[in-house]
Amino acid sequence: MLRKLLQLGGVLLVAASCARPQANLTPGALPSADAPEGIPSEAWTNALAAHRQASLEGSTSSTLLTIIDYTLPSTERRLWVVDVGTHQILASEYVAHGEGSGRRWATRFSNRNGTHQSSLGTFITATPYIGARGLALRLRGLEPGINDNAWARGIVIHGTPNVSEARALRGSMGRTEGCPAVPRASARRLIHLIQNGVVVFAWYPDRGFLERSEYLERGMAALRLTTLQ
Repeated sequence: MLRKLLQLGGVLLVAASCARPQANLTPGALPSADAPEGIPSEAWTNALAAHRQASLEGSTSSTLLTIIDYTLPSTERRLWVVDVGTHQILASEYVAHGEGSGRRWATRFSNRNGTHQSSLGTFITATPYIGARGLALRLRGLEPGINDNAWARGIVIHGTPNVSEARALRGSMGRTEGCPAVPRASARRLIHLIQNGVVVFAWYPDRGFLERSEYLERGMAALRLTTLQ
């Protein structure tokens, strides 16, 4: 019901902020108002807003946008890489969440070390490196109090045998200490695709996230807040 309402309501204008340059998020200002097939529209619209904001700040110059939608279970493909200029989906993957965030469904999120929970919000990818889990990609969180501890927490994209289509078909998926881990078979391609300055946006309608993030589409976030208890 909410998704339909948001689609019908369109994208609202956002007032300018003196603390941070804000995007004028009219539908015509977005690279594409319609979500690519398979990507939920609420995640897509907020991810576009985050990408545009990061671009305005100079945090990224890439047209690639990586979206993780934690409203979906881990047994579904819920990570996408999209070229916002062409609307083309370049990758679609399974992705794990932190063991502290939930089992098949992630419902709890944190910026604190030791929670083993996933973090939400807008990140920028760094340079790949070889770590304990093989090739990995560090994430730099852009949002104070929401994900800016990601680097210190060691939140990285890496491959693992505990995330796979075979496990998804069995109805279960491995979890991590907070990292968005992907299938080992596709990790190298994904990491090389989104390395060095690509936006990664992790979405879930968490109340604190909706209230505090300066990267969301504010009209949509305000509407979503009205539906939360």
